[in-house]
Amino acid sequence: MKKSVRQLLVVSFLVIIIVILTSCVPRPAAGGTPRDTAAIAQQVQSGSEGLFMQLVQNSPPPVMYDQTELIAVLDVRNRGNHPLQSHECFIRVAGFDPNIIRSGFNQPHDCTERLGGTELEGKNLYNTEGGFNQIEFRSSDVSLPDGVFEYNPTLDFKACYHYLTKASPQVCVDPLFYQVTADQKTCQVRDVGMGGGQGGPVGVTHVGVDMIGSKAIFEITVQNLGGGSVISPTTDILACNPDYRDLDRVEYNVELSGATPVDCKPRDGIIRLSNKMGKIVCTFEVGSSTAYETPLKVELDYNYLQSLRQPLRIVKTPGTE
Repeated sequence: MKKSVRQLLVVSFLVIIIVILTSCVPRPAAGGTPRDTAAIAQQVQSGSEGLFMQLVQNSPPPVMYDQTELIAVLDVRNRGNHPLQSHECFIRVAGFDPNIIRSGFNQPHDCTERLGGTELEGKNLYNTEGGFNQIEFRSSDVSLPDGVFEYNPTLDFKACYHYLTKASPQVCVDPLFYQVTADQKTCQVRDVGMGGGQGGPVGVTHVGVDMIGSKAIFEITVQNLGGGSVISPTTDILACNPDYRDLDRVEYNVELSGATPVDCKPRDGIIRLSNKMGKIVCTFEVGSSTAYETPLKVELDYNYLQSLRQPLRIVKTPGTE
């Protein structure tokens, strides 16, 4: 009996020691290892989507009677990495006769509705899918005119939102690029290709790099990578009815760490896209140091317009002719 008690005490003591030692072993941080975090960050900072829209199945149904309620429900997700604040994103429906589908079916809805008026967050380290919401359009007043037995509109769900893309390609600058030197350089001046986007429908696709003495010259190619239209960030996204002069306009800002800006073109800070593409040419004074690598920070500011179309068939309710 005493031997059994002694053995039980020994076992209990060993268990306590193991628990103490285990608790002292260093553990990875909550965000995982640096390598894991870097992989997630790369995923978050890539992609060429902004707002994603999708109609819930059978909402609206493909065929419906008039005199019944029309309900359309949109799933919306922010698949880019710029958070959409309240009043920065609106969705409305067009493409139908407001004398047939009434009761404010064409009223715009804020993308942050039902989220407490906060924001539709973008992709980040803790949410790689981006924020999600549902937008509902409803009309209880659908009526075909006398003598009209069928109406076939195509509902056009238009999203208009403000977005920001930030790119930071790593470039090599070398003030002694054309000088012969016996020193082995830490990097080589070369162009930088940038496929895959930077977490928005507009992105940087290529950076040409050149050196003239102590000046670094960058030719930055910007492209509309999404399926919608780029419009000036100064347009009214609530009305979402841009003038042709507002189309394909992107405001930009370019910075090079530790360098003095000399000149950027276009000088008004606005890129005009043609066939979805535009260019920025910026010159920086980098001094007379040896070759080094540094991030070139490019910020693109714009509004974006995209649409989702859904055919609808409305037939006369029997007995109401």
